[in-house]
Amino acid sequence: MNYSFEYIDIILLAMIAGFIFLRLRGILGKRTGFEGKAPPQFKEVLKDLKLNPTSKMNDKFDDKSQKEFLIGARIAYETIITDFSDNDNKITSSKPLLNKEIYDQFSEALKKRSERGHFAEITFIGINSAVIKEHKKIDKILNVTVDFIAEVITCIKDKDKKIVSGDPEKIKKIYDTWVFSRDITSVNPNWKLVNILT
Repeated sequence: MNYSFEYIDIILLAMIAGFIFLRLRGILGKRTGFEGKAPPQFKEVLKDLKLNPTSKMNDKFDDKSQKEFLIGARIAYETIITDFSDNDNKITSSKPLLNKEIYDQFSEALKKRSERGHFAEITFIGINSAVIKEHKKIDKILNVTVDFIAEVITCIKDKDKKIVSGDPEKIKKIYDTWVFSRDITSVNPNWKLVNILT
């Protein structure tokens, strides 16, 4: 009897995973100036993961915690990149993942892009790799630096839809180093992007 329940559980989990995959693919897999907001289902996925390696990480950031952290970091990276490419000129679904300084920088960049009459088109191909470069604890704050290598198709167009930069037919490889931070004594499990290294 237990085996039958386990079999049903597997089927249900597979259906849920398939649904989430299709929703994410529909939202993020082919982003070309999408002007809508992320649907509730996607926000719930982010809410559940919360870039949270463990519920009670304390001072321990072992191999298991790092692997779980990177799952959330990958989702955060794609969410932030595609959110910045939306043409409503607002940071929406990724706002909880940004500290105030990064949020203000992104908002200012979007404002300037809008004033120039430009808009972005991006197709997020995927993340080739995400590797923790270092993790450092300073007092109660844990900072984790991650090297990302990703592939996108991106271009900027003006109000007449003429290409200003980029190539809508060419896959571009991008290299980013981002720093995520969290107060490990806080009951809030959320991590935030606090720096983008050049």
